[in-house]
Amino acid sequence: MRYFSADCLYPVVGKPIENGVVALNDDGIITAIGKKEEFSQQNIHHTKGIIIPGLINTHCHLELSHLKGKVGTGTGLIDFLKKVVSLRETDPSIIAQRIREEDTLMLKEGIVAVGDISNTSDTALTKKESPIRYYTFVEMFDFMQSSMTQGTIEKYEQVFEAHESNEKNSKSKVPHAPYTVTEGLMNYIAKASSHGETISIHNQETPPENNFLKNKEGSFKGFFEHFGFSNIDLKPIGKNAIHYPIKYLNSECKTLFVHNTESKPEDIQAALSWSSNVFWATCPNANLYIENQLPNYQFFLDQGCKMTIGTDSLTSNWQLSIWEEIKTIHKYQSHVPLETLFEWACINGAKALSFDEELGSLEIGKKPGLVGIELDYNKGNFSIKDSQSKRLDL
Repeated sequence: MRYFSADCLYPVVGKPIENGVVALNDDGIITAIGKKEEFSQQNIHHTKGIIIPGLINTHCHLELSHLKGKVGTGTGLIDFLKKVVSLRETDPSIIAQRIREEDTLMLKEGIVAVGDISNTSDTALTKKESPIRYYTFVEMFDFMQSSMTQGTIEKYEQVFEAHESNEKNSKSKVPHAPYTVTEGLMNYIAKASSHGETISIHNQETPPENNFLKNKEGSFKGFFEHFGFSNIDLKPIGKNAIHYPIKYLNSECKTLFVHNTESKPEDIQAALSWSSNVFWATCPNANLYIENQLPNYQFFLDQGCKMTIGTDSLTSNWQLSIWEEIKTIHKYQSHVPLETLFEWACINGAKALSFDEELGSLEIGKKPGLVGIELDYNKGNFSIKDSQSKRLDL
């Protein structure tokens, strides 16, 4: 048995416990939680500050870790995407090394599960060997070219088969974004999806996205021309972008809409009316990196949305740290309570990836991992500004 204490425990699904202790057996399963005086005879490892459950990164592109610092900030999404596509050819050994390094770093900083976008099989071996749990989203796109749909399916079927699915890890086939996936490919993904799976899709990340789906106008036409596609197989839908995927995707699946920087209350309501299985992933540092903009979180709070937190990739972020994402939200939109951010980063993320039977909260019988945040704590008052996250129970 091992015993960990802090000035305050944040179980996420219960009230904070000041001077709390959590007991783990040799398998890392929680066997007891309580006040420190209840464990006075035990050898207790104390953390100055707080303890929270392991963090869940619901949106990552681990396979792009070798591209850190290769794309400048403030480019805007369209130029960012052009640059990323042009940089993908790299020595496989370097790609593999950087994937392993970032997986190890995420583990040390307290991330216990990752929803990871995969366009290749580059991350498959690391995921197989890692203590972190992964939900691999094999992402498909045919650049709105119906002539490419079948070839796209065949290509990504091979990627899908290369990633393992077992008791620890899961996988599903998902669309990239409303502006890169034809009706035919959307229909294929919907038919390939089954109840209980999670489907991830980038959503309303930049203003031109809504204009393109609504009217087939704007700067995304130049994006396609850059890649040599003058014909775009899209029928304008006369509505904002989120209406395109909800027309085709399986409402019985969990759907994780990612970024949502441009999502307005009516867009959010449209998705919630479509399905009760909707989750929302925010990646604040990536949004600031690319377009210097954040979603309006109050819109999501007002409608009781199930929010989660992701990092996106190291092409659009300075690190893969969920704690740094929490700090960014708290800095720029401090109306979101810290306890709410803990819910987003822990239990909501675990539910989105269907890992909540084991992860997401400090509860007896779970194996969520313990994350210590060292800071000055005084009866509910503390600042996270200069704090770091650290996995305690490795």
